Amino acid sequence: MKKLLYLFLMMCIAVSACSKNNNGGNTPQPDNSLQGPIQKPVSGYGSDGNYEVAEIDFDNPQYAGTQVSIFYPKGITSPKPTIFFSHPFGGENKAYNIGLYNFIATKGYVVVFVPYRTVDISVDHRYQTLWEGFMKAAMAYPNIIDTRKVGFMGHSFGGGASIDLAYKAFTEKGWGQDARFLFTMAPWYSFNWNSPFTIEQQLRSFPTNTKMIAQVYDEDDVNDHRLSIDIYKHINIPDSEKDFIYIKSSAINGYNYVTDHVTPSSRKAYDALDYYGVYRLLDAMMDYSFNGNANAKNVALGNGSTAQITMPSYNGQSMTPLEVTDNPTPKYPQSKYQFPCSSNANPRGNYCE
Repeated sequence: MKKLLYLFLMMCIAVSACSKNNNGGNTPQPDNSLQGPIQKPVSGYGSDGNYEVAEIDFDNPQYAGTQVSIFYPKGITSPKPTIFFSHPFGGENKAYNIGLYNFIATKGYVVVFVPYRTVDISVDHRYQTLWEGFMKAAMAYPNIIDTRKVGFMGHSFGGGASIDLAYKAFTEKGWGQDARFLFTMAPWYSFNWNSPFTIEQQLRSFPTNTKMIAQVYDEDDVNDHRLSIDIYKHINIPDSEKDFIYIKSSAINGYNYVTDHVTPSSRKAYDALDYYGVYRLLDAMMDYSFNGNANAKNVALGNGSTAQITMPSYNGQSMTPLEVTDNPTPKYPQSKYQFPCSSNANPRGNYCE
């Protein structure tokens, strides 16, 4: 618990967004300028979409004083494919990842954000908070949310949680019957909430028509990469429909593109790592999953294709290409991380190596 509290405080300092008052008023708008010399893409995957962003907020059924937020394309007349996002420790204010939510909505899709208590009575209750928020959003707004085409996306604690939440939604609710994917970023430990199965049983019986991107970041010293590697290797998704993506830092024209644990987040400004390393691949994954675009697969799940791994350049200096593999291995010892795979807190500690 001391480690959890430490991480919570660290994340709060990083984003200055620990207030649970994340509702009311206009959607927080981040600075649209980019840090560093490389600007965001103006066309293709990763570029902002053409839709204006609208927002609906309602009371969080499991976290009094907060609200669930739905970001969606303004003016839509039919339900749209939806991303259910699980935030990291300390990210319970929607401002933390507001750039990501707005990006998804500009592309013509919906994203649901549910805040949960970072310091809570149990992991199970955090999972329950996310689950009930997602369920209430889908039931209350069927004119906006299309549960036949869904993605579950999460970062850190949310990255681990998204596995169980997606499994429940796919197998118990039938969500994603027409399209479903996972997008995990630097995940923490994965648990199973209110389920008769172990995580291993869930992984081995995961719907095979699920697609998956798993991302880890080189300078992350919080969550052991083995946590993501374990899930990736054991989940019942064919290699042709999943990729493990390793993102490294770069130094371009005196600016450091840092791949630490909070990649990506709505900092005071964005940089090229947000748009090219995360948004671009998510954009392509949504197009491939929801629309069946084969060209999009070459970017999202290209198995190391040039279109997938190539990062932008500036004055002849190129950002470090992405590393993509179907057989990931750890690059650093567990001692590097605040939350190592072999910790007693990890229910899958036997799978660390």
